[in-house]
Amino acid sequence: MANNSNKQTNEEMADVQLIIGKILRLGVMISATVMLIGLLLLIVKGNGGYPNNAFPTDFTDIWIGIVQLRPYAIMMLGIFLLILTPVLRVVVSIYSFHQEGDHLYVVITTIVLIILGISFVFGIFR
Repeated sequence: MANNSNKQTNEEMADVQLIIGKILRLGVMISATVMLIGLLLLIVKGNGGYPNNAFPTDFTDIWIGIVQLRPYAIMMLGIFLLILTPVLRVVVSIYSFHQEGDHLYVVITTIVLIILGISFVFGIFR
């Protein structure tokens, strides 16, 4: 009976690892596609959409720039999506460790997620 339970846990963990791999690949592909769209817009428009080749640095400016199809804003969205990809991996890892019953790693990975969140917030308000 215990052998069957271990086999099921190993299969679940293999599935989670596959999901994590797919998340990382998909995140990189989506962010690269968004960056490519921004680059193509930059080539077509001939400028980044901002005076003096400035670029947006806060979320409000980025979202407004995306709506206005400003190339630099779209490229910033691509960078933001690329940054979010490993964060999503950490979230999936927390779920995976919870399913596995590994409470120590749930706590450690949650601390990592909190640190990522804090650094993200401090990065916004600097």
